Amino acid sequence: MAEGGGTRGAAGGGPLAGLLVADFSRILAGPYATMLLADLGAEVVKVESPAGDDTRTWQPPVRDGVSTYYLGVNRGKRSVALDLKDPDDLAAAQELARRADVLVENFKPGGLARFGLDYGTVSATNPGVVYASISGFGSGPGGAALPGYDLIVQAISGLMSLTGSPEGEPYRAGISVFDVMAGLHATIGVLSALHARAQSGTGQHVEVNLLSSALSGLVNQSSAYVAGGVVPQRMGNSHPSLFPYEPLPCADGDLIVTAGNNGQFRRLVEVLGVPELADDPRFLRNEDRTAHRDELRPLLVERLRTRGKLAWFRDIIAAGVPCGPINTVEQGVAFAEEVGLDPVVVVGEGDAAVPTVRNPLRLSATPPSYHLPPPALDEHGDALRRWLSTPAPAPAPAPGEEPPA
Repeated sequence: MAEGGGTRGAAGGGPLAGLLVADFSRILAGPYATMLLADLGAEVVKVESPAGDDTRTWQPPVRDGVSTYYLGVNRGKRSVALDLKDPDDLAAAQELARRADVLVENFKPGGLARFGLDYGTVSATNPGVVYASISGFGSGPGGAALPGYDLIVQAISGLMSLTGSPEGEPYRAGISVFDVMAGLHATIGVLSALHARAQSGTGQHVEVNLLSSALSGLVNQSSAYVAGGVVPQRMGNSHPSLFPYEPLPCADGDLIVTAGNNGQFRRLVEVLGVPELADDPRFLRNEDRTAHRDELRPLLVERLRTRGKLAWFRDIIAAGVPCGPINTVEQGVAFAEEVGLDPVVVVGEGDAAVPTVRNPLRLSATPPSYHLPPPALDEHGDALRRWLSTPAPAPAPAPGEEPPA
């Protein structure tokens, strides 16, 4: 960190170097978005209440007493704890917003207005700010008051109606999938608004909500209803429009097998030793195989049960047909290492070093970087307060200021 608490230029390179992000978000969607921005070189100041981000207490599991949930989405940031009900802390928060290129928040819509940190107030003194708001159901009269929890959106959007066995109960996804998706959409919105600002000189308000992200992310399933009038239902691990495209049992466990076109299906049945199935009138085209899945599935399983899943995996992949074993997360990380993706990056040094999952982007000229481990609560508070109390030049999009030592 630059002496005096300054943030600009301290991170080094990256496509977003020189941008200051004021992160007023908590939990997952917002922090995930701001972590991605930090990986790309932006300086991110994480504003927390004196109690800290809720995910600091979401445990187990923990690493050195710190929630791994928190560690997973907060690298690359500096933490300052500010009580917005305290006049001095509120003044610091408002000054941070005045200096920021980007502000990200996920308070209930309108919740920051009483602190003078809403878009209208902030943009009045900082017209270049790109202000991103993430909510559960938008800022309209029907959705603003609703609590924005991922699980609730999984239920309301219809995702849970699609997840699980046809005869069983609905299931949620194994992660907060729409929080992550909304975080990605927020990142796209911020980058788009920054590009527009480079042309116009002014920022704008970027609004993202979990329900809209969910309906977009349901892709073929939401399109089935919107464009086709079909209400999708739970099919377990089966695909409504493709077969085979699901786990199939081998001698020692299940193997995901996907044959998305006629050529792949022909290669699959050749490897399995039943090439005649490719010319069976019931299975000639994908729509035929889908219509006759109950007849085709046992014929494929009969062959797959003769060998182990890894033996079949090697042979089927070699034939150019997508497939893969169902792994644990541990095995998934190991496989990523095996294929050269280097999925784990250690951030920090010595006792402060934390293993985290690598940013998935690969940029040939300006790759992501990992300059700070997830911060302790208010770890950088004193330095940041000193910086914010020092007079600064005009706000963004003016050139980045480097505070005095």
